[in-house]
Amino acid sequence: MPFLKSYLNQLKLPLPDILKDSEEIEAGYLEHIEDEIALLFPNLVKAKYSEEVSKAKLKVGVVLSGGQASGGHNVIYGLFEGLKKLNEESQLIGFLNGPGGIVDDKTRILDQEFVSKFWNTGGFDMIGSGRTKIEAPEQFKKSLETVQRHQLDALIVIGGDDSNTNAALLAEYFLAHDQPTAVIGVPKTIDGDLKNEAIEISFGFDTATKTYAEMVGNLLIDALSAKKYWFFIRLMGRSASHITLEVAHKTHPNLTLISEERRDLHDIVKEIADLVRERAKAGKNYGMVLVPEGLIEFLPEVPKDFLEGMPVSYDSHGNLEVSKLETEKLLIELVKKELKGEVPFDTQALFFGYEGRSAYPSFFDGTYTYALGRTTALLAAKRATGQIATVGNLKAPVEDWTARGSPLLSMIVLEERKGKEKPVIQKALVDLEGPHYESFKAQEGAWRVEDDYRSPGPIQHWGPDEVVKSRPFILSGL
Repeated sequence: MPFLKSYLNQLKLPLPDILKDSEEIEAGYLEHIEDEIALLFPNLVKAKYSEEVSKAKLKVGVVLSGGQASGGHNVIYGLFEGLKKLNEESQLIGFLNGPGGIVDDKTRILDQEFVSKFWNTGGFDMIGSGRTKIEAPEQFKKSLETVQRHQLDALIVIGGDDSNTNAALLAEYFLAHDQPTAVIGVPKTIDGDLKNEAIEISFGFDTATKTYAEMVGNLLIDALSAKKYWFFIRLMGRSASHITLEVAHKTHPNLTLISEERRDLHDIVKEIADLVRERAKAGKNYGMVLVPEGLIEFLPEVPKDFLEGMPVSYDSHGNLEVSKLETEKLLIELVKKELKGEVPFDTQALFFGYEGRSAYPSFFDGTYTYALGRTTALLAAKRATGQIATVGNLKAPVEDWTARGSPLLSMIVLEERKGKEKPVIQKALVDLEGPHYESFKAQEGAWRVEDDYRSPGPIQHWGPDEVVKSRPFILSGL
């Protein structure tokens, strides 16, 4: 699509007023930290940063860590632009193909001509990404040697909860070895589970959910047209159901499962079967069920024969790779047994996952990530190690957004991983008492039998503001 890429590559995106001309930015200090966490990060707990934004020439490294999320290129572009605005002689280098590029010292210089090619585009192909986790002593040692070799003033880690936990560990290791390289995080994940008091939303979530909502909406209209299929759609989201809940708000399917409700598998199957019967009685032998990818992790009991027949595996962070578990097909088979052929039940099972990770960013994600990049440049100039860039007040007009740094340690808890307690940034699950969920519960009953389907169509990059500049429901407070 050369025209669209050309258009988006030339698109001007706004900046919050605080980032347009001001070179002032706040980075937070820890107000309270648990003793167990403080013992693991004795140097980072005491870390100081400059109160002033330095205009000295800087050399900064940046790495994309983990799965793709739309807007990553804008973070890097904003970082590059911000560094050059402070000092034209500053230099940015990219570590190739994820954290492994730090360990193995694989880099490329990021200059104006190169970075500009990727402005406002999807994917992480500018420098590549990867899931290498820096955890072995030799990996930390090699990472230290790499930043020393390049004489880096700062290292920027663009990633999710595990990647930013790794950023805190690297920051601590560098301080323990008297290495002044500041390590600064940027919140990325389409799952929406990197969310807390400081981080209103992670980038990539808006684009992913709008992409999935387009496909779900298309299928809902197909179901309404052909009137013969029940679609079971599994949506990406490793643990939390934020993506599924957001897509439900955008499209109004007949039934949406939420992992965090922690329901018994038998109860879920019975509800689906009852819904199929109810709609059949109304002459509607079609419909849709949305299934969150992480549902299997929240079930009190999982049929052993199901897991035994599945390619169960774990990623480098010790997480069950739920994308390989075809939960939607399990549900279909169990519902068929429950129905015993009483009513027509023709099904289609689909998984929407990677389709949402590398689209051209929505206006919201494009603008948000550009602001995150500019924020990160200012934090690098303050040598604010152990911080994560945060842009807030996101329900307001862009000019009123805020920008600051927040301590990574304030987000870290101890969690058991592979039989050992390890520091991790706690995932934010769907709040069953929050407005996003409560609004859904108030409406879902009306979506069961009535075909109140919504088909939002593709992401719009020009047109009415209410379409182009729409915010994700998860931010709205509803």
